Amino acid sequence: MLIVTTETINGKELEMLGMVKGSTIQTVNAIRDIGAGLKTLVGGELKKYNEMMDKARQIATDRMVEEAQRLGADAIVGARYATSAIMQSAAEVMAYGTAVKFK
Repeated sequence: MLIVTTETINGKELEMLGMVKGSTIQTVNAIRDIGAGLKTLVGGELKKYNEMMDKARQIATDRMVEEAQRLGADAIVGARYATSAIMQSAAEVMAYGTAVKFK
């Protein structure tokens, strides 16, 4: 599945099928959350949170692609991600875009 952030795909005429999305809510375990809290005292990258967000983006993308495939799409244009905090150390990631079929 081709996924692009642009509204068009060079050389392709597109038929819009509709909006597609995928989302997930992820958290790190309590022990890692405590460790991350301590890390804020000295500064630096929170690697476990990066890993959590990478995983969340992949899950959300996979779910968006599955929805597009159910519509018979060839691609997704205008792809975007949105993130929101649900509670302390938990985040929702949503991937969304427009499913299209090549004419």
